[in-house]
Amino acid sequence: MRTGFCVREMLLFFVLATAIACGDASKKNDTRDTPETGNINISVDESFKPVIEEQIRVHKASFPKANIQVSYKSEAACFRDLQKDSTRMIIVAKGLTEKEAESYKSALSYKPQYGILAYDAVAVIVNNEAKDSIFTIEKLRDILGGRNSIIAVMDGKSATSTVRFLQDSILKGAAFGSNVAAVNNSSEVIDLVSKRADVIGFVGLSWIGDSYDPVQRAYLKKIRLARVACTACLEKGLFAKPSQATITYGEYPLARPLYYILKENAAGLGTGFMNFMSLERGQLIFRRAFLAPAKMAFHKRNGSIKEE
Repeated sequence: MRTGFCVREMLLFFVLATAIACGDASKKNDTRDTPETGNINISVDESFKPVIEEQIRVHKASFPKANIQVSYKSEAACFRDLQKDSTRMIIVAKGLTEKEAESYKSALSYKPQYGILAYDAVAVIVNNEAKDSIFTIEKLRDILGGRNSIIAVMDGKSATSTVRFLQDSILKGAAFGSNVAAVNNSSEVIDLVSKRADVIGFVGLSWIGDSYDPVQRAYLKKIRLARVACTACLEKGLFAKPSQATITYGEYPLARPLYYILKENAAGLGTGFMNFMSLERGQLIFRRAFLAPAKMAFHKRNGSIKEE
């Protein structure tokens, strides 16, 4: 009797141990993610790097098991990445057309989600010693089109959102002039402008708009933000620098949206990160970076102090 009891105990132990081992192996091999856990790859237009770096930093602090691997590159390269299975989300300055959405639906069997997270701007920057820091749209068109000899510097040697935006909104599809040059990234644009008074540069506002960031404060000591004529203002002759306020009230004419495009047909980590950026904490990060949040309105209340 005792021997039979021991055999049953051993068999029961073996079955339990096998089940636990299989369960552990199953967990190790489980690659699924949730809105708060998992591993995903995203691609982001380089001109939005500072603010997205902050979004990912705060998100990681809140959700330690969420690993977002980000690559910063040109807008065109981000859209190429979107066609790969390995890239779950891209963050760029334009959404999908209906034709593009249908094309992805044919390939994926569902349409990607997309929407606007915030509004950024293309900032025109000049050297501190530059003679001119006030521009009309017509003057910018002459510079970018090569009819003005001043050198214009872009934030990338391939199709960044800044390059596309300027060609679409300022040149209306026309070609850039031979005086338009490109460097590798936004920081190189700022560096070049800081050293030469004979050039103007074009960079995303998130690179130089945050006056509380020590890196950006150092940039702003080397360059100036130029003023551009307000095309939407009823009063003529008004010029505005890019800022959260001038973007929000439509005074700065080179504002642009910041879109997410997400490939998920179930609630995974991509959805979780998109929701994080769309809700209060993420929108506050955009606001803190001096961009204009698109999902939540933060109202300014005026106050007064009565002197006795």
